[in-house]
Amino acid sequence: MAELPSTAHAGPGTTPGLSGVLVLDKPAGMTSHDVVARARRALGIQQIGHFGTLDPFATGVLPLSIGKATRFTQFYLKSRKTYEGTLRLGFATDTYDATGRPAGESAGVKIERPQLETAMHQFTGRLMQAPPPFSAKRIGGTRAYELARQNKPVELKPVEVEIYALELLDFDGERARFAVECSGGTYVRSLAHDIGKAIGCGAHLEGLRRMAVAEFRLDGAIQLERIEQGAPQGGGDLPLVPLEALLPDCPELVVRGGEEKRVRHGQKFELAQGTRFGAGGLGAQGIQLLKIVNGERRLIAVARRISGSIFHPDLVLV
Repeated sequence: MAELPSTAHAGPGTTPGLSGVLVLDKPAGMTSHDVVARARRALGIQQIGHFGTLDPFATGVLPLSIGKATRFTQFYLKSRKTYEGTLRLGFATDTYDATGRPAGESAGVKIERPQLETAMHQFTGRLMQAPPPFSAKRIGGTRAYELARQNKPVELKPVEVEIYALELLDFDGERARFAVECSGGTYVRSLAHDIGKAIGCGAHLEGLRRMAVAEFRLDGAIQLERIEQGAPQGGGDLPLVPLEALLPDCPELVVRGGEEKRVRHGQKFELAQGTRFGAGGLGAQGIQLLKIVNGERRLIAVARRISGSIFHPDLVLV
């Protein structure tokens, strides 16, 4: 486990050198910021963040980055995410979810499962999606949700997202349970709202549970109370994902001696001609990121390809 400098904010009974990721099952009714604040208080460490915000009403996977792992956020911004949710047909809401006010009268739902599946299929692949008015996007320096609460017009530019898979799991004529795998930056609330418009009866997101963020999955998640219970033991009994296990699909390069010193100083380097990684024989031209480890298999840096076989350490763990 990588170590943090002794100046980390640590309280009695905590471990100053704690670094890694805790996969949390976020409860409903809390913001992601609230969760981070409670984890900081419990562990006595200020250096805690997360990989991907969840709306307060949503539950599920919220990876908490601790110590040096907070520096890996840049590599997870566009990570694939998987959700299971419930689409309520019949009326839209101003927030696009069940916490908002109905946007108009409830309409009768007259659609069969095959029609709904056909409509949902239109929302797979790359598409332009407008964020919800009640979102943290900024308009002229002001959060969109602040303008929306004041009943001021909110116009957010559509952004390109990708829906890799969208499956209807169950449908009772009014509520549709679905699973979706999508790119980072996708608003499932907007997806629900847009499906409602496509079928002509309005819809909103009634419930949402995140099943995975990149390699972090719900079956490995713990409850927030587990973090608070583990704090008196310094967090040592918590299932922390170590730094070396992050970015598991990223090839590794072992460096020693002078090569390790140059990497630690943030100097760019060139891979030896013919260098191959993994069973597929992937060469430098086929990869964008490299995990750099030393002879003891400790992660010391993550490097990005800048051209050809030239790489530059974007993140150096000193």
